[in-house]
Formats: sequence, C-alpha cells, structure tokens
Amino acid sequence: MNARGGHTVCTTVAEDGSENRTGKPVAIKAKGWAHSFPVSGGVRAGRRWTRRKLESLPWTADEPQTVDAIVLAVSELLTNAHVHAHSDARLILTWDGECLQVSVHDEDPTLPLQRHPQAGEVSGRGVGIVRMLADELEMKCQRHGKTVSACFRPAAGGR
Repeated sequence: MNARGGHTVCTTVAEDGSENRTGKPVAIKAKGWAHSFPVSGGVRAGRRWTRRKLESLPWTADEPQTVDAIVLAVSELLTNAHVHAHSDARLILTWDGECLQVSVHDEDPTLPLQRHPQAGEVSGRGVGIVRMLADELEMKCQRHGKTVSACFRPAAGGR
C-alpha cells in the first residue's frame, strides 16, 4: 500500500518491449540507505559505512569480491565528488533483489570524464576503475549537481 492507502500498480515490460498492464497490486521490495559525507574525512567514513550496510544483505558473506568491488567504487566516487566538485557527497545504496545500486550526488553539474593517465600519474583513474568494476555505470546532470550511479549484480543473483 502507498501512503494514501492505495496499492502500487506496475506495468511490466518484457525484454521484447511488450507491456503487461494487469492492474493488480505489485509489492515492490527494496532496501536502501543514504548518508552525506563531508569533504574532510568522508571517503574513509564512506567505505566503512558501506561495508557495514552491506553486511545486512544475504549474499555478501558468499561474495567478498563483489563487496570489495562495491567498497572500492564508493571510495572512487566519493573521492571524485570531494576533489572535483569540492562539495560534500550524498551516498545512496539501494538493493532491489537483483542489483546493488551505488549512487553519489555532488553539487557540481559537470560530468566526470574518463581520463587516460600516463604511467606514474597518481590521479585520473576513478571513473575507469568504477566502469571496470560495475555491471552498469550511469551519469546524470541535474539542476543542482550530478549523480553518478553504478549497479553491481551478485554472481549468485543475490540469493
């Protein structure tokens, strides 16, 4: 039931693009957390916070590599927000049963570029690292900043 006492009605879209409007109530199950991390000390705190939140999901004990990939992606995305946007970062983790979505919002509307740093350079790899680790990567400009989101699908399907 939604806040007004009604049910959520969904239209399901199959891979072939066809729709199924049943009008029947659909239970939407998702688990999520959100937290803001300040420029000073936020990256380390963000890694710890993420690891603690992931411990509550049923698949994480069996997939330590996926957990490590998610924590590394969080580290890179928070670092980018702090270094390039010079702003606090809002981290949102959402688990919908198939994908662990990591979203980081900052106050700079400029989308990050994937650089190709030279050997020996100590920066410029964040977006490339996240792109390699995640199953999907999406960047959106918004009126008051941008959001970079990465989707991680556990190998066992989260079961």
